[in-house]
Amino acid sequence: MAASSELQLDHLPSDPLLHVLSYLSFRDLVHCSYASKRLNELSKHNPLWKRHCCKHWLLTDADRLQRGLSWYGLFKHYYSDLGRYIQYYVVLKKAWEKLKSFLQQRCPRMIVSLKDGATEGELDDIEAQIRCKLPDDYRCSYRIHNGQKLVIPGLMGSMALSNHYRSEVLLDVETAAGGFQHRKGMRRSLPLTFCFHTGLSQYVALEDAEGRKKGESFYPCPDQTAQDPSAIDMFITGSSFLDWFSTYVNNVVTGEYPIIKDQIFRYTHEKGCVATTGDITVSVSTSFLPELSSVHPPHFFFTYRIRIEMSRSASPDAACQLDSRYWKITTSDGNVEEVQGPGVVGEFPVMTPGKVHEYASCTTFSTPSEFMEGHYTFHRLANKEDVFQVAIPRFHMVCPPYREPESRTQKASTSHTTPNDNDGEDDDDDHDRGRFGGLRGINISALEGSRCPKFT
Repeated sequence: MAASSELQLDHLPSDPLLHVLSYLSFRDLVHCSYASKRLNELSKHNPLWKRHCCKHWLLTDADRLQRGLSWYGLFKHYYSDLGRYIQYYVVLKKAWEKLKSFLQQRCPRMIVSLKDGATEGELDDIEAQIRCKLPDDYRCSYRIHNGQKLVIPGLMGSMALSNHYRSEVLLDVETAAGGFQHRKGMRRSLPLTFCFHTGLSQYVALEDAEGRKKGESFYPCPDQTAQDPSAIDMFITGSSFLDWFSTYVNNVVTGEYPIIKDQIFRYTHEKGCVATTGDITVSVSTSFLPELSSVHPPHFFFTYRIRIEMSRSASPDAACQLDSRYWKITTSDGNVEEVQGPGVVGEFPVMTPGKVHEYASCTTFSTPSEFMEGHYTFHRLANKEDVFQVAIPRFHMVCPPYREPESRTQKASTSHTTPNDNDGEDDDDDHDRGRFGGLRGINISALEGSRCPKFT
């Protein structure tokens, strides 16, 4: 019976068989190649594998010609090298290409700071050094680009406010391994970024430990009210490396994050946060600063950037000058505060047709979210008695999700005592969060590699 079926298959024309095979995944094509000699031959048909090369590895005709391989051979070549990352590769490769294309146009000096991809062997050596496996999405990204050189500005965004400056470098895997954490409170955490000015780092959790979930990225935040220095709160910035990196790239390339003086600034603009009064439009973007914030005691630091623009079509007689500002501030616990003062950050900008004035300011709250709204008071230059108000749209400031350390939550469930508050801590102490130091790599045998389907 089996022989009869095989004979019938051998006599079927190729075109309908190839049409059926064109609907199969690459794994099913490999499985079909074992079914019969005829299917083995047809399953290696070049057009079938061109589709999979384009879909899974983003390869082009130029790539195939450069390699001098068939599409089937090219797929085998890439799969033997990157097969373990096939579920992540396309998303991360596209993210890197979009980011580089954007940087080439807007921040060209960052391009030269990118490092070539790491090899599988180099990543295996790092795992042996830290005695912990790296997430596959992290490894996949570092196969494409091994972070960046330790330069300023950093690829992962900047922030400047008065005399405070932060710029985060995307660490290469070798430097990151030097900051791998063994200490209590930060165990099994690997730094992703680093800022020279503040010592701030974002970390990725390599294992479920101390209240963290494997793969999560976070900013560590020492609990200043606890006597135990290992009590570390966490501001969560991503559920996985893939989520963390692709979200950031999307914010950059879509213009969500503004480019200021050839640097990426991590301000976010809430949709609809624009108000127009007559010829003047006001828009607001905000940013949370983890390095100046804490969960215990509750101290959440935000900066906001305001853009005031007068329409180009406005009459020259509409020229005016800002006199004062008024704020109505509402916190998430319902408290309302009203603030009024002269100018904006010590300035009294004059607005003329087409003129744009931008400034940044900051505020702190004891609640993790709040919103502000208000108005500016202007007078016309041609007539100082002609005074009018310009609306400032409501804008929200919300800190990232945060999690308390496991030690605190366990203690809370077994004890009714409350930790002593220490409200006298200075913000400058927060700058030491995430610094590297006192860490040693431990050499062990290489960890188990990937398992790949067998190609014929």
